[in-house]
Amino acid sequence: MSGTPLCRDCLTFATGPAASRCTVCGSPRLLRHKERDTLSIAHVDCDAFFAAVEKRDNPSLADKPVIIGGGKRGVVATCCYVARTYGVRSAMPMFKALDACPHAVVVKPNMEKYRIAGREVRQLMLELTPLVEPVSIDEAFLDLSGTERLHHGSAAVTLARFVRRVEDEIGITISVGLSYNKFLAKIASDFEKPRGFSIIGREEAADFLADKPVSMIPGIGAAAQARLARAGITRIAHLRDGSLRALYEALGRDSQRLAKLAWGQDDRRVTPERETKSVSAETTFDTDLRSFDDLEPILWRLAEKVSRRLKAANLAGQSITLKLKDSEFRILTRTRSGLPPTQLAIRLFEPARQLLKASCDGTAFRLIGVGAADLCDAVEADRGDLADQSVVKQAHMESAIDKIRDKFGIDALQKGIALRRPQR
Repeated sequence: MSGTPLCRDCLTFATGPAASRCTVCGSPRLLRHKERDTLSIAHVDCDAFFAAVEKRDNPSLADKPVIIGGGKRGVVATCCYVARTYGVRSAMPMFKALDACPHAVVVKPNMEKYRIAGREVRQLMLELTPLVEPVSIDEAFLDLSGTERLHHGSAAVTLARFVRRVEDEIGITISVGLSYNKFLAKIASDFEKPRGFSIIGREEAADFLADKPVSMIPGIGAAAQARLARAGITRIAHLRDGSLRALYEALGRDSQRLAKLAWGQDDRRVTPERETKSVSAETTFDTDLRSFDDLEPILWRLAEKVSRRLKAANLAGQSITLKLKDSEFRILTRTRSGLPPTQLAIRLFEPARQLLKASCDGTAFRLIGVGAADLCDAVEADRGDLADQSVVKQAHMESAIDKIRDKFGIDALQKGIALRRPQR
């Protein structure tokens, strides 16, 4: 069936391989590739995910440029494709984004809403195959090898049906890349967005990659690109032709792996579980803050947010990291390790507070963040011992507060420190 185009809109096969439109619904979105029904590794990526969820929930935003972010001092979390036509991009400072698109609608991120939508998409993925490897809240790799009999169709056909289900049941769009390994599937999913479905087969991979820039290979950042350029290596084909010594000098010990990717070779498997390495929260201020007294209440609110996320994930942290970004965008991090496992806000806050106090030397900061790492199962957390019996009392207190907030909302009960506002 690989030679027969599949209509991505009505999911029927067109009549004849040369058809330009579906003979049933007239759609031009036909999926054709001679290796289409022999490939099984996919990368699925939700299109402008945060913005898509907001447009789904507020149809008046459908045709408007939408930026997900906060405040003129923040950065763009994501933006819709309309906003991208004006030059707005993720991670762009908000003031630059609004200069480029002053009529954009700015929406503050609602992470809980996005997590719900992300879980819904993930559940539909798991109905296709247990081999789902999440990459982030809105993307994942899938291995559909051996699922043809179960789903009565090749991986490509199954994925086309999946795309329709996501659009119909969840109300957002996704793009799919299909190939024989993760590297090429990820590249393919970036083509023709939004609502793309692209395929890179074995026969074409080497030629397809040859003239692409070396930056297309993950692991080759700006610094490595500059080193490679000095050696005359700017295209992926150059990686194949260059000497091993030049590659090693530019790329270090990773040179052999990257050289294999240049030939389209990637042996990584799709692994269902990806270990969570840290849980964190951060915020950017509208104006720079210098004093400990101004930063302390913000740190407390972030510690509470990290605590909620740990509890929701049944995890506990054994180290705390404080992150600060100054007015020159330089990042300072300080870590306290070897702590008793905890998921309590107060136990996260106390070491972070000490790190913050030591870091407040008059420097103006534009961002603060706190994270818990060295994660373990929550059953190991906050058990107390003869030397520290207060932790059990603190755990009972936070549990009572959590129950009140679950019933009446997050703002129903607050510590006094959370209500302090920066002095101007």
